[in-house]
Amino acid sequence: MKILITGGCGFVGTNLALFLNSKGFKVASLDNLSRKGSKYNLSLLKNNKIKNFNFDIYNFNKIKKLPKYDLIIDCCAEAAVEVSKKDIDRVINTNLIGTLNILKKVKKDKSRIIFLSSSRVYPIKEMNNIVKKKIINAKLKISKTFGEKDNIQGPKTLYGLSKLSSEMLVEEFSYAFGSKYIINRCGVISGPLQFGKQDQGFVSLWIWNHYKNKKMKYIGYGGLGNQVRDVLHIYDLCELILMQIKKFNKINNTLFTVGGSKKSNTSLTQLTKICEKITGNKIKFNKVSKTSIYDIPYFITNNNLVTKTYGWRPKRNILKVVMDTFLWLKNDKSKINKYF
Repeated sequence: MKILITGGCGFVGTNLALFLNSKGFKVASLDNLSRKGSKYNLSLLKNNKIKNFNFDIYNFNKIKKLPKYDLIIDCCAEAAVEVSKKDIDRVINTNLIGTLNILKKVKKDKSRIIFLSSSRVYPIKEMNNIVKKKIINAKLKISKTFGEKDNIQGPKTLYGLSKLSSEMLVEEFSYAFGSKYIINRCGVISGPLQFGKQDQGFVSLWIWNHYKNKKMKYIGYGGLGNQVRDVLHIYDLCELILMQIKKFNKINNTLFTVGGSKKSNTSLTQLTKICEKITGNKIKFNKVSKTSIYDIPYFITNNNLVTKTYGWRPKRNILKVVMDTFLWLKNDKSKINKYF
């Protein structure tokens, strides 16, 4: 099977490309190498003889000239939510127009598509309402989980809007032209090869800053660090997608919510304690009460449907996510230092 991975030199795309290549699939990447760390990841693809097409996903004239692939995995996205306020055109062109172009290619070649969406399709108000029902200086307990049937109406960030619109495009192309798809609506994904920053890839950033003894901040919701996220190990996601590829003939045209859920999640303060233990360093945190209008205090994924369908569930918890990421950072620090 020939597979094209868009965003193939990004964190998720590179891990998927290397994993599927190791399973015997003929893998290629499409990536314009604009993101931090993409050239580092490109070297890994080259070492494994995986070709990368270096151009923008919103350039349809070039996309339509690509070879035919049996499956396209669309991982390409501008994933930083704050960027979506500052550079609207970039976010829409990459996340929405890019998906449209891939779908036109899928239609032309009668290929299949796995689209990676985001938990940010859910409205900000829904997450903030969870906190309003609790005391801000208390640790948030895991209660509400978000699944395929939960409300998606309301402001969600321009990034989230672009991903939800892309989900709808995937479904519309399937209805109109008969293309087969799977949508994975993912929570936070982390692990090796992630060059993190504040609003995207925060786990790897947390680990790196502890390793390098850099000062940090707890931002928002009283500056106490009680925000909660589920965190899915990239290797767990790779294993799910392999299952989906193998069962595509029988299971398709379905949306799944996919995340660390109750198996792997953390508050910021808990993540700090884990990083302190693993790195042996304790760093100073400043408290900032106010936060961005795009920030959310809580998100936990409901995996019930994907577990029922494939028998899949996350194997690796937050401790494993942090340890695997730390070992990668530590072992290759000389090459990756400039990307953080």
